[in-house]
Amino acid sequence: MTAAQDFPRLDNMLCFTLYAASHAFTRFYKPRLDALDLTYPQYLVFLVLWERDGLTVKALGQRLFLDSGTTTPLLKRLEARGLVERRRDEEDERQVRIFLTAAGRALREKAQSVPLAAGKATGLDKAAADQLRISLDRLRESLEAAG
Repeated sequence: MTAAQDFPRLDNMLCFTLYAASHAFTRFYKPRLDALDLTYPQYLVFLVLWERDGLTVKALGQRLFLDSGTTTPLLKRLEARGLVERRRDEEDERQVRIFLTAAGRALREKAQSVPLAAGKATGLDKAAADQLRISLDRLRESLEAAG
């Protein structure tokens, strides 16, 4: 066997399969989010805030696996558009909390079709989608633990 034969093939690499699937999701979401004038990271911010408004910047970043160097500029752009408001925490002024504005809350109704379309496009039923998500969460946790 040659060294080339011993080396894994691209199509057999789990990391490449995940990379390709991620790109497919991004291509799928792009026109739908363009219609809402949102980037994918901005959309994720809204998904979190629609669940729980008023999170700290730190908690929001942790929830999305983003560092503050990414989160802060993203939030500043959303604030400049009047979709969120950043406020100092009343109990700890070192903390900044993010709140949806009326326009940010109204965006939720416009965005409702996006996850429905994505779910349908995967071709997976709810049970299969849930199992895949659980498996991917376990994979992420294992990789993070392995450091």
